[in-house]
Amino acid sequence: MLFGFRRVGCGAGGRLSAAALLAILPPVGVHAAEATAPASVLGLWRSQDRGGTIELYNCGPAVCGRILDGPTLRANPDLRDVKNGDKALRTRPVKGLRVFDGFTGGPTQYKGGSLYDPESGWGTKTGYLTLKDPNTLEVKGCVAFFCQSEIMLRIR
Repeated sequence: MLFGFRRVGCGAGGRLSAAALLAILPPVGVHAAEATAPASVLGLWRSQDRGGTIELYNCGPAVCGRILDGPTLRANPDLRDVKNGDKALRTRPVKGLRVFDGFTGGPTQYKGGSLYDPESGWGTKTGYLTLKDPNTLEVKGCVAFFCQSEIMLRIR
């Protein structure tokens, strides 16, 4: 015994084998809880179809999303929500606009939220976010029985 500990997993010459060492050491730079934690929908996502960037973030107990960037915003950084059905909202800037609101659930399936598309002015009361893998998010919005999906890819 050395320092009150019995030697376990030692190979020839009394050295600790690589397998035994890896079994007792925690992962370097990663906490054990982080190593097994499921992927989160939070972060930056790029629309595969439209090229826009959305940030998904916690808004109270739910997940929300706001527009950060897109081809139309790069062409016109002062773009306004001019197609909104509510005339009082048509002067608000598109950059930073909350377009995903109130999604709950997780860790891979979120529902109950609403979606809004400032390019068309249409919104949905029923939306779904499905994390297909850690870097692929399916966004689905439904109006009555008609649903449309879009794939978003994780930026970070």
